[in-house]
Amino acid sequence: MGARNQKPAARRGAPVEPLILAAGIAIALAAIAPIVVHWLTNPPDQRLVDLEVYRDGGRAVVRGAPLYDVLTQPPQFLPFTYPPFAALLAVPFTLMSWKASQWVWTAMIYIALVTVVAYAFRDLIRRTGRWWPIAGGVLVGAMAWLVPVYDQMRFGQVGLFLMALCLADCATERARWPRGLFIGLAVAIKLVPGVFLIYLWVVGRRDAAWNAVLTAAVVTLGSFAVLPSDSADFWFGALLEGGDRTGAVNGTTNQAINGLIARVDPPSPLGTLLWLVLGGVMAYYGYKLSRRATLAADELTGPDSYSARLAGIGIVGLLSVLLSPVGWIHHLVWIIVIVGALAGDGRDTRRWRIAALVWLYFLFPLPWWGTKLIGPEDPLISVIVGRIVQHSFGIAAVILVMIMGVWLVDRLLNRPVKPGSSRNDAGVGTLTP
Repeated sequence: MGARNQKPAARRGAPVEPLILAAGIAIALAAIAPIVVHWLTNPPDQRLVDLEVYRDGGRAVVRGAPLYDVLTQPPQFLPFTYPPFAALLAVPFTLMSWKASQWVWTAMIYIALVTVVAYAFRDLIRRTGRWWPIAGGVLVGAMAWLVPVYDQMRFGQVGLFLMALCLADCATERARWPRGLFIGLAVAIKLVPGVFLIYLWVVGRRDAAWNAVLTAAVVTLGSFAVLPSDSADFWFGALLEGGDRTGAVNGTTNQAINGLIARVDPPSPLGTLLWLVLGGVMAYYGYKLSRRATLAADELTGPDSYSARLAGIGIVGLLSVLLSPVGWIHHLVWIIVIVGALAGDGRDTRRWRIAALVWLYFLFPLPWWGTKLIGPEDPLISVIVGRIVQHSFGIAAVILVMIMGVWLVDRLLNRPVKPGSSRNDAGVGTLTP
């Protein structure tokens, strides 16, 4: 049995065969090339519009202009909505031409996607042995076509970068950095990853939580020192404007709980109260289930342990969308982790079939299909069905929180151990010091 467990490690340490590596890269490039070509050749005013926001923020820093008064060129007129630290990070892109910055940003997006796929499908990729580059290439290509990931490229967004940072902190076996550092950086760039501060606390990783808070605080205070006026404008002004700056709360692309409520009932004090109540309930059960999954990972070994750990991380990733005032469709890149946790190492047929169904579900722009069923002249049943379909990604996110925290954890804990099964592999302590 000991020799059997050593074989995968030996294969992982073996040299990568150049032809297989080249084939894996070619598969990934062939899958993402149509996406890249489409979005980098569409009309200039519709090309990576969020990257333009970042670059304009960087230009404002360089010029000394008020950061939160900046608007992008027509027809978008988009404001800068991130903390000042994000604008400082965007400064290097102001030194490039617009075309060059698009290509550099696109390359960075897909490097981040490769990183995320490597974490999410670690055990499935390892199981393929010498063919791991082929498996990795196929998985990168498959994940690139998910609607949230596709939209990351469409808008030139930062979601995959932030996701990679949070995954690195939570899923790396033995971190070579203070645990929590990357989450703190992510929070300093955008506030939404702050859900992981709570996660680290509730699962008992208090040192990592304090490291994350300290990192975010140091970076934020450093930004205050460099950009005092803009920092004051953000923390005491722009941040409080909410949907007035980020976009229409009731828009179809907002799949957060707040968006679901706003589409049924126009924004009102009652709607806000309902959002707070439902959000509180979702937060309570979501964190409870993420903690359950993480503690289950400590009881399990091998791929089962890692799947449980990913389930806990994925639940929190979904909470970052559901609990936010605005959780755009492209924020749902956390579906990659959900699919990876469900698939595991591929030995459990029922799990990977469900993983395939989740992947297939998010492969189509269902919320936008729902809008076509809603109109003043459409029958009531069409409007009701249209609203449900319009909310389909948000509803699926709520269901997946329950599936990951209840069904998957139960299946991992109760699966009988068989000789030679994957549970007998060496244990994985993903959040050990």
